[in-house]
Amino acid sequence: MDAVEIVSDLALKARAAARTLSTATGTERKAALYAIAAAIETRSAEILKANAEDIARAKAEDMHPQMQDRLLLTESRVAGMANGARLVADLPDPLGQVLRQSTLPNGLDLKQVSVPFGVIGMVYEARPNVTVDAAVILLMSGNAALLRGSSTAAASNQVLVTVIRDALATTKISPEVIQLVPSEDRATVKALLNARGKVDLVIPRGSAALIRMVVDESTVPTIETGAGVCHVYVDEFADIEKALPILINSKTHRPSVCNAAETLLVHRAIAPTFLPMALKALSDAGVILHADATAQKVAEKFGIASTPATDQNWCTEYGILEMNVGVVDSVDAAADHIAKYGTNHTEAIVTEKKENADRFIALADCAAVMVNTSTRFTDGEQMGFGAEIGISNQKLHARGPMGLEAMTTTTWIVTGDGQIRS
Repeated sequence: MDAVEIVSDLALKARAAARTLSTATGTERKAALYAIAAAIETRSAEILKANAEDIARAKAEDMHPQMQDRLLLTESRVAGMANGARLVADLPDPLGQVLRQSTLPNGLDLKQVSVPFGVIGMVYEARPNVTVDAAVILLMSGNAALLRGSSTAAASNQVLVTVIRDALATTKISPEVIQLVPSEDRATVKALLNARGKVDLVIPRGSAALIRMVVDESTVPTIETGAGVCHVYVDEFADIEKALPILINSKTHRPSVCNAAETLLVHRAIAPTFLPMALKALSDAGVILHADATAQKVAEKFGIASTPATDQNWCTEYGILEMNVGVVDSVDAAADHIAKYGTNHTEAIVTEKKENADRFIALADCAAVMVNTSTRFTDGEQMGFGAEIGISNQKLHARGPMGLEAMTTTTWIVTGDGQIRS
């Protein structure tokens, strides 16, 4: 079969199997997630062995170390995937929730009730944990899944889907609700994006280039997840003892992810005090620095290496230990810079002045605003969602970390007693 036939066949299998999800109770779906969590733990060695194959291939192909970190699974990361499945299972059931109800003058009873989308396609890059996060969130929200990971994680994704499907085989839910789209042929991505009528929704998760490709080329409705050009703005009223750890954590905790900060903006009034220690701390952490004229003068004075920041730097999502540094004159100037170069993902302000924080919040048109805390907290698990399907920085349907509720749509149920329209 060619790519179109392969995706069509997988989508039809998933849709037929989705009936076992739509008729399953919340308790049965929870039990399925617990079975998946147990299977992941039991077969951890098998999962790590497959991931080692992917890592060996990545090293042979000279993949960037930060990208290898995204691909890498460890015992703790595998345990984290299992724990994430249990956390999702323990969340309130998102299906069958009555969002709105009323009785019309003619006696008709109206209910707006949460229901699954149906069949959801995921297109993602070298992060095998997404395979599990997506599967458990879609299962718990009643959706079947077509998972199209990257070829760099092919062995990891294959074993994870096998483990998930084997676990589902012990439950009342059909294993066919989880389908792995082959990744060796790039044509399967295009086929998935154009499977309108067979696939209800496509969600990309990965680099800005991947997300843009999916949004531009898909005929299936998409939710645009977040390319992350995130900023930390240190205000003139910032507490420096808070600001420095927030900055370092935002940039260096895990630089390959979309909620890592890519630009530091510092108010001019605090720059003489804060910039020297910030630049030194970043440099000591191995961060490559690109600076505006003011910040570069400070860097030169203290013998810290930096290069002039260009327009391309300001709008780049690095995903590695690389960062821009600029000096601004006000909250509004910081917001103007962010509006010009940001991606509406996560923006942080460090300040002890509530009025400045409130103004920054009002001006920051983004999915999440952090006040006196790290950008790294824009994360489904950290926000109590158990796991996330991705972080949306668009405005329709869902915005921010997307958990169970974001993977549902609604149906109107109209109940009468013989009424007819006149």
